[in-house]
Amino acid sequence: MLNFNQFRVFYHAARQGNFTQAAEKLFISQPAVTAQIKAFEEYCGFKVFKKKGRNIWLTQEGETLLKYAESVFSLEKDIEHTVEDLRELKRGVLRIGTSKTYARYFMPLMLSTFHRKYPKISIELNEGSSLEMTHSLLELKNEVAIIAKAEEVPGIRFNPFSQEEMVMIVAPDHPLALKKEIDLSELEGEAFIMKDRGSGTRRLVERLFSESGLKPDILMEVSNTEFIKQLVSRGDGISLLVRESVVVEVSEGKLAAIPLKGDKVYLDVSIAYIEGQQLSPPAKAFLDILEKLQSGREITPQGIGAFTAKILAEQRAAVGKRGDGE
Repeated sequence: MLNFNQFRVFYHAARQGNFTQAAEKLFISQPAVTAQIKAFEEYCGFKVFKKKGRNIWLTQEGETLLKYAESVFSLEKDIEHTVEDLRELKRGVLRIGTSKTYARYFMPLMLSTFHRKYPKISIELNEGSSLEMTHSLLELKNEVAIIAKAEEVPGIRFNPFSQEEMVMIVAPDHPLALKKEIDLSELEGEAFIMKDRGSGTRRLVERLFSESGLKPDILMEVSNTEFIKQLVSRGDGISLLVRESVVVEVSEGKLAAIPLKGDKVYLDVSIAYIEGQQLSPPAKAFLDILEKLQSGREITPQGIGAFTAKILAEQRAAVGKRGDGE
């Protein structure tokens, strides 16, 4: 088997044309160079250098091997540069998964912030139900996911990230739209449009009804939040969704949002990744941004709206500083 230490010594000796200069380049002694060349020639079974006094020349065989050595050690430099680029986030890939709601209302701004800081990192964003994204971590399709916990999954770590307020949504002309708050018991007989199984919202809604000793009259199960909003706005049923996902429709009068009676109900959203697995530099950098976004937060729950406002405020402040500098 080729000894790359010997091959490296051969390469530098050939490049320098002198064993002493090769030794200086390699930070070893001249006798060590001589010994390595001798061992290399023994391995090859032929001479790679001709000597005359202190001068050396490559043999024909040595010239042939030098071409390969130049390719090998040029590639080695490329590898070293690549490792440095990956370490310094000058290249790489961020693979992240999230729920459809976060993909639409939070991730565009979050990922644009990441991209401005690390423009050379490619981003792969996958969306699906919380359970699908949890499994995507186990299948190594994603490294990090921002999701609600749909069920307990061994091997996955869930770190709390945000809390999203849940509201009941109905059509603007629905009788319930006049209420300032609503109790689940008032929903008897109402056609309920439920998020699909595997979503964190579905798990939360089922728990709320179960704790109240009630059972929703499920008209249909839908994975797409936008489709749910369309159905509800047409009066085809009611649903329970994250407030931030219906802000626009409520402001435009297409939907009415009603808080649940009593304490506000929140969907807990977490940053998930495989327990005990070292994250790639891009994933670590992404988590650092999320942690800084959470720093200095008040005790009161914060969700998409609060984080979005904070990011925009930081961007405006950064633009202001650049303007002052000019």
